[in-house]
Amino acid sequence: MELLLGVLAWPLAILGMIFLIAGAVGMTRLPDLYTRLHAASVTDTGGTLVIGLVLLLYAVFVYGSAMVAIKLLLIMGFTLFTAPTASHVLAKAALLSGLVPVDGKGEPLLESSEQATQLGRSRPDASSAVQEKR
Repeated sequence: MELLLGVLAWPLAILGMIFLIAGAVGMTRLPDLYTRLHAASVTDTGGTLVIGLVLLLYAVFVYGSAMVAIKLLLIMGFTLFTAPTASHVLAKAALLSGLVPVDGKGEPLLESSEQATQLGRSRPDASSAVQEKR
């Protein structure tokens, strides 16, 4: 049983580490905050869930601890919902503060920081809506 678990768990652990390393590389190589947030959110969430699955397999089949398994499931669920939400909030705050996203060459994708702020708002600005009607 332990041999079968090792054959299943080690590739999953390596996959989780690859996710986490890819996220670290993305944090250093990508051009702006928005793409770095995407790399951090997706890879860290995926890597954490895969490594959590490995720990869950060992908790259930090797140690036989239901309490540890329940705690790991709670941690994985918390990570699944909070990491993407935090990245979304950080990206929205950056847009609202006027941080303009850039492309791979470092060129801005928007014309001004006001345009970034407007893009970050959930609803259009009332003054711009009045100006458009005129």
